[in-house]
Amino acid sequence: MIQFLGNIEAKADAKGRVFIPATFRKQLQAASEERLVLRKDVYQDCLVLYPESVWFATQNQLRCRLNKWNAKQQMIFRQFVSDAEVMTPDGNGRILLPKRYLQMAGIQSDVRFIGVDNTIEIWAKERADQPFMNPDEFSEALEELLGDENICCNENKL
Repeated sequence: MIQFLGNIEAKADAKGRVFIPATFRKQLQAASEERLVLRKDVYQDCLVLYPESVWFATQNQLRCRLNKWNAKQQMIFRQFVSDAEVMTPDGNGRILLPKRYLQMAGIQSDVRFIGVDNTIEIWAKERADQPFMNPDEFSEALEELLGDENICCNENKL
C-alpha cells in the first residue's frame, strides 16, 4: 500500500510543467504506478494526484455508494470523474498541469507538494504557507476525535 509523507516546494515553469518530487517518484516507481490521475480537491483549492490504482479504488468506492438509476447521484458521479485527467510523467519525472487546473488552484509558479495518505496534493505555495487550521482548533478537533480513546500498549492504536 502506497503512502506519501512530506511537504516539498517546487516551481511550475511557464508551460505549467512541474517535477514530481524525487521521494514521491521513488514511491510511485516502487509501487509500479506509471500513471496518475489529477483532479481538483472536492473541498479545498488545491489539486490532488492519485496513483492510478488509488484513483480506481476511490472511483469504485464512490460508484458503490451511488445508484446509477438515480439522476442526482449519477450527476455526482459524472461530476467527480469528468473533472479528472490522466497524467503520465515524462522521462524526467515532470507532469504538465493544464491551465484550467492551475487557475482552479490559484497556482502561479511556486507550488507545494504535500503527501496526504495515498495521494499527493499540489497547492499554490502561498496558500499552503498558511496553517490549514489554527493551532487551538486543531488541538480541540484532535481531542474531540481521539480524547476518549483508551491509551494502551496495543501496536494498532496510537
